[in-house]
Amino acid sequence: MYGGHAVISIGHSHPNYVDKISNQLTQIGFYSNSIRNPLQQELADKLGALSGCNDYQLFLCNSGAEANENALKLASFITGKKKIISYKKGFHGRTSAAVSITDNPKIIAPVNESDNAIILPFNDIRATEEALKNGNVAAVIVEGIQGIGGIHVPDAGFLVELKKLTEKYVAALILDEIQSGYGRSGKFFAFQHTPVNPDIITMAKGMGNGFPVGGVLIQKEIGAWHGMLGTTFGGNHLACAASIAVLDVMKNEKLIENASKIGNYIMQELAAMDGDFEVRGLGLMIGIEFTFPIKEIRNRLLFDYGIFTGVSGQNIIRLLPPLSLTVQEANEFLAAFSEVYVDVAQSLD
Repeated sequence: MYGGHAVISIGHSHPNYVDKISNQLTQIGFYSNSIRNPLQQELADKLGALSGCNDYQLFLCNSGAEANENALKLASFITGKKKIISYKKGFHGRTSAAVSITDNPKIIAPVNESDNAIILPFNDIRATEEALKNGNVAAVIVEGIQGIGGIHVPDAGFLVELKKLTEKYVAALILDEIQSGYGRSGKFFAFQHTPVNPDIITMAKGMGNGFPVGGVLIQKEIGAWHGMLGTTFGGNHLACAASIAVLDVMKNEKLIENASKIGNYIMQELAAMDGDFEVRGLGLMIGIEFTFPIKEIRNRLLFDYGIFTGVSGQNIIRLLPPLSLTVQEANEFLAAFSEVYVDVAQSLD
């Protein structure tokens, strides 16, 4: 029920996925961006069509952290500013600029510390405007749904106001959809549960179903010059083949609709249980927060039932299963969870 940090979107070893990558490998696996790779255009076209973001430009890279690094760099280029606003419990990667705006001091080395990072309370539009008023903010970055922070969905009104404020103060609005994107929320991107159109969208994880792929979608109004962003491995033939296969399976098997249907079902069933826990999320990005540590529940689910779950802190279980999860599999989890929860809760009384 975890999908490898939300990476496994279409299931392990899907035959279409295996065939697409295997066939590509018999032709050419890699060449640099010194040449045109027609698979990049096919990927861009299919991504635009399925996501509804066909008026965005696409830059391909290799990971979520790299996508965010390039998004932040791009925002600084186009605004001429340095400061970045992010939010408490947010996670944006472990590399230079991305980790400096991540709310976890334990993973920020001295070399990563930056005066350009402004980390504010989540959903606090007033604090955001106060920071923007200084006129030195290049971008505001926020996750479509906070993942590692515990599955927190931004208020719809918050994102709407962020868009207005970033336009007013000439800053870029970056939606980090690395964990919440690619159909996981029941929409292609989680921000699409609102009317907001970000300036920049970052993605990775489910994009390649395990193959290292990342990407940045950029509003068409944002101009680029040759060499502004660059990559050696990004958009290589195998990466594109993997990404195209994912999009084809998502479309043909209606996995976005399935994520919405099964995710809503799981959350409704969990909420109906007589339990002392909170359920939150969208689609198949679900958090269950308890009033006690979850170690025993997770261990019982894993060793008694063979069900692996994710974690956030000491008290939150994260569910990030493949988008292909069936009703039967959901029911197997729900039955196991109910039994384990009752046993563990009673042992704590």
